[in-house]
Amino acid sequence: MAFKVYTKTGDKGQTSLLGGTRLPKHHIRIEAYGTVDELNSYIGLVRDQAIDAHSKAVLIEIQDRLFTLGSLLAADPKKNKMKLPEVSEEDVTYLEKEIDKMDEVLPEMKHFVLPGGHTTVSFCHIARCVCRRAERATLKLSENEEVGEIIIKYLNRLSDYLFVLSRKLAMDSNAEEIPWKPRV
Repeated sequence: MAFKVYTKTGDKGQTSLLGGTRLPKHHIRIEAYGTVDELNSYIGLVRDQAIDAHSKAVLIEIQDRLFTLGSLLAADPKKNKMKLPEVSEEDVTYLEKEIDKMDEVLPEMKHFVLPGGHTTVSFCHIARCVCRRAERATLKLSENEEVGEIIIKYLNRLSDYLFVLSRKLAMDSNAEEIPWKPRV
C-alpha cells in the first residue's frame, strides 16, 4: 500500500506533536515551527536564484538546520521519546563566520538600507523578516514552555546572516543599495 500524504486527523483543527500530544493548529508551538517551515521555503527561493555556489551551499546547510530546529519545536518536551537531531553552538558559530567573511568585502554600512534593488535581494529580505517572526513566535512559546536557548540564538543569528547576505547579493548583482535617511 502506498503512503498517503493526507491523514484526515487534522480536519477538526488539531494536529499532533512528536510524542502524540494533540494541540489546536493555532497554538503558539504550531505557529513557531510553522513559521520556521515558511522560512525554510523562502530560503529555498533565495537558493533557487542565480547566486554563487558558496552561498547556495551555505543555504542548503541552513535549510538542514531549520528542519532540525522545526523538529525540536514540533516535539512535546515532556512526552516525546524519539531521538531528535540537535542544533549546537557550532551551528551558530558557522553563521557568524559566514557573516564575517561577507563583511570583509562589503562596504561599511552608514545607514539602514531600504529592502530591494533586485529580486534576489528582495527575496532575501523577505526571508530575514520571516526569520524574525519565527524568532518572535519561539520567544513567545518559551514564556510558558521549554524551548532550548540555542534555538532562539540560532534564529537571531540567522536573521543577521540573511541581512548581510542581502547586502552581498546586492553587491554581486550590482544592485543599488538605497540608504534610509529619516526626514526629521
